[in-house]
Amino acid sequence: MQPMIKVENLTKRYAGVTALNGVSFEVNRGEIVGFLGPNGAGKSTTMRILTGFIPASTGRATVAGCDVFDDSLEVRRHIGYMPENNPLYVDMRVSEYLKFRARLKDVPRSERRERVQEVMEKTGIADVQKRVIGQLSKGYRQRVGLADALLHEPDLLILDEPTIGLDPVQIRQVRELIKDLGKQHTILLSTHILPEVEMTCNRVIIIHHGKILASDTPENLRKLLHAGGVVNVEVRGPSAEVPGVLQAVPGVAAVKVTDGPVGLVHAAVEPQVDADPREAIYQAVVRSGWTLRELTRSRTTLEDIFVQVTRDEDEAEEDRRDQRRSVLR
Repeated sequence: MQPMIKVENLTKRYAGVTALNGVSFEVNRGEIVGFLGPNGAGKSTTMRILTGFIPASTGRATVAGCDVFDDSLEVRRHIGYMPENNPLYVDMRVSEYLKFRARLKDVPRSERRERVQEVMEKTGIADVQKRVIGQLSKGYRQRVGLADALLHEPDLLILDEPTIGLDPVQIRQVRELIKDLGKQHTILLSTHILPEVEMTCNRVIIIHHGKILASDTPENLRKLLHAGGVVNVEVRGPSAEVPGVLQAVPGVAAVKVTDGPVGLVHAAVEPQVDADPREAIYQAVVRSGWTLRELTRSRTTLEDIFVQVTRDEDEAEEDRRDQRRSVLR
């Protein structure tokens, strides 16, 4: 089965600035994929190219097998797009606006009323359908934007920063709505908010400086990056001896001791790849005659993975710059 989205060597330059640099990735049908990166990483540029808003400089992209550049109108029929700055006609009532948008999207006249009512029910805005959009909260406006994106029953939803500017309650509501929509639609979700991806998506694409740095499930990224989580240990014992005993435990890669009350040793133990040394740590502490007060393993978050990936890329980029400077000298 062909992927819903296929991007190959996509490049976009603006007046000498490279926003995208040879980007390639795929999104399969039925996936909820998080497109993750800091501001200016190239997320919105990629989405605007996929939706036909702007052309690429070089490269190729297809949506549902249709070429974004050669068959733009057909591509748009497959896509429901909600941009970051959700453009709504704030002087129109919700139902009036959605009926207007349904006409623009060529929803058959006989189906418009039913379709508008359906998307309002699905996005939870049926109770405000008679209200003027400009009088709605930001959360409800985001829901109106989602309803608009769903009107023509697209295969693919592209959502650019869908929870930006919302309060915590509204963010939770929109997240639940997106997860529910993922049961029927392929979703590409752009954000720089890490919990957004971790709580909503089943796959992550990390982009930084216009390049794809990683693409996998959060769990697989943890394994690939050896990010198994740190084991936190607190021992009542001699501070001069505890670190050495912990370091000698099989499966321990590194031990970092932090200051604590006199007589207590706090240590962050980094396990080796695919190792879980907690039982061996317990046994080593007991054999030494000390008291074990804490032994917990913290779960590596998507934030940890993101920081590691982008830091490695920034360091590599700095090395390349240093090499170029050396050549110029």
